[in-house]
Amino acid sequence: MKGVLSTTDLDDDSLVAKAQASPGLVGRDLVREVMPQATVEWTEPLSHWATATGHAASDPPSPTEDRPHVVALDYGMKWNIPRHLFNARFRVTVMPGSATAEQVLAQNPDGIFLSNGPGDPEPLEYAITTIRDLLGKRPIFGICLGHQLLALACDARTFKLKFGHRGANQPVQDLATGAVEITAQNHGFAVDEHDLPATLMVTHRNLNDGTIEGVQHRELPAFSVQYHPEAAAGPHDSTHLFSRFSEMIRAQSA
Repeated sequence: MKGVLSTTDLDDDSLVAKAQASPGLVGRDLVREVMPQATVEWTEPLSHWATATGHAASDPPSPTEDRPHVVALDYGMKWNIPRHLFNARFRVTVMPGSATAEQVLAQNPDGIFLSNGPGDPEPLEYAITTIRDLLGKRPIFGICLGHQLLALACDARTFKLKFGHRGANQPVQDLATGAVEITAQNHGFAVDEHDLPATLMVTHRNLNDGTIEGVQHRELPAFSVQYHPEAAAGPHDSTHLFSRFSEMIRAQSA
């Protein structure tokens, strides 16, 4: 199913032709069109609007503070993600999503973050290979596209949702605690539960349609969620996941 919205083209025949000519999302690598080309150090904290809510530290760390180092692989990342990582007292290096495992490990990170990004995850063989080569070498946390890529690196499969999950009011249940979190989401693909490998455990589920919203590797320090814990504006129910990532890294370093 294809469609097009326009506020300038009001001709029915023209709109139908545009919809029919649309290349769609399946099988396209849209990440190459949006990811950065350079590696940069991130030093921007969350804004005072975030810290005023009590969900972030009121005294963000200084750029010179000695803290664990996280490499964030950028597949089209929202900037509020590295801001959250910075406020979680990480030193953050942002690298292009095309980076190899060797290039990532050359940064000597304590942990690896897999960002959100656009489109179909399955064509991103370069990213899947990198993540597969990094599994077990450092703790890994992924969100949205990063969640799908982590699952694919563990030999799962993904599929295109009929309508996708959109908006800042998606209910997700943490299967370990039973708690329900209201989450922000914007994606059109999901991890397929029918072919889920035994190495992955489902940790979160969408209460609207029952699809997988989070996984965790059963043996290695790696987990991911389908939604956006960095939402801004949006619900803050899931910001604790950045602390979970921090605890995982510190446990591995102990």
